[in-house]
Amino acid sequence: MRIDYRIAQPIEFSASFDVEGFTVLLGASGEGKSLLLRALAGLQAAQGEPFAGLPPNQRPVGYLPQGHALFPHLRVWQNVAFALSGPHRRDEAMAWLERVGLVALAERWPAQLSGGQQQRVALARALARRPQLLLLDEPTSALDPTTRDDVLAELIAEVHAVGIPTLVVSHDPALAAVADQLVLMHDRRIVQSGTPAEVHAQPNSGAVLRLLGYRNVHCGKLAGAGCAQRLLWPEAGVELPVCTDLPDGSVVDWHIAPQAVEVHDLSAVSSKSVAAHIEVRQVGVNGHYVGLRCGKARLWAELPLSRDMPAVLQLHLPAAAIRCWPRGYP
Repeated sequence: MRIDYRIAQPIEFSASFDVEGFTVLLGASGEGKSLLLRALAGLQAAQGEPFAGLPPNQRPVGYLPQGHALFPHLRVWQNVAFALSGPHRRDEAMAWLERVGLVALAERWPAQLSGGQQQRVALARALARRPQLLLLDEPTSALDPTTRDDVLAELIAEVHAVGIPTLVVSHDPALAAVADQLVLMHDRRIVQSGTPAEVHAQPNSGAVLRLLGYRNVHCGKLAGAGCAQRLLWPEAGVELPVCTDLPDGSVVDWHIAPQAVEVHDLSAVSSKSVAAHIEVRQVGVNGHYVGLRCGKARLWAELPLSRDMPAVLQLHLPAAAIRCWPRGYP
């Protein structure tokens, strides 16, 4: 489904992209993501397709706002039945609750449910309308990290099972990782889209990397040209050798993966070394990392957490591992 909307108030922006399967629109707070969902649901003045000119009650959308918006005075099954009509409303509501695994909680009040359970009730209510488009606003905002992945897996499985195109807006990179399609918004415009694999393979700006949750995205300025270039990193007070096709004097965002940061043998310290000291050690299921203070900047590295590490380290950032983009692009 093609989304092409223009909004003038309270902020001005436009967005054009395709929704395919479980599509995630990722952007920082204040970009207008939630406003776009409200416009698609007919709750915000806007121009565009689809559903142009239709009042909210005639739009074939299922909309889950932040907080799930369950009616506190209605039981779980009644919340789902609110989207239905006819003499078999309860039976239909129970069938949808069974699909999301909550039929046993049908007589409870919303306040008696966990955040994840409330989300599934809201999803059942939205799906009960049999919409052409499902809209989810920050669905992980009320979830703790330990349950987020399981709830996301259930949510995506249900969306795929019913076959309804779904647009999710979020600032959470965890959602980007499980999307069928990924759309990135920065400075109130769409800056990149594609599958998660495509976007991760060829991010087109430092802003995209920051949205995706990458570490070690910094600002700098290039001096020289070609493979004789130097990257001036003012926060750390150092110059790094780089090789780009960007012109001399370019202000850039640059990135180096934590795995690419090397620790120098202290006997091989040179003018290209970066002095650093350890600020924090991070041990987790995804690896062992250290946060290193380099002047006024922090650099993350995946290093062995040796107890006998010296207080001051000398780092090497290989030129081949540093990627640069013009700042503000695209």
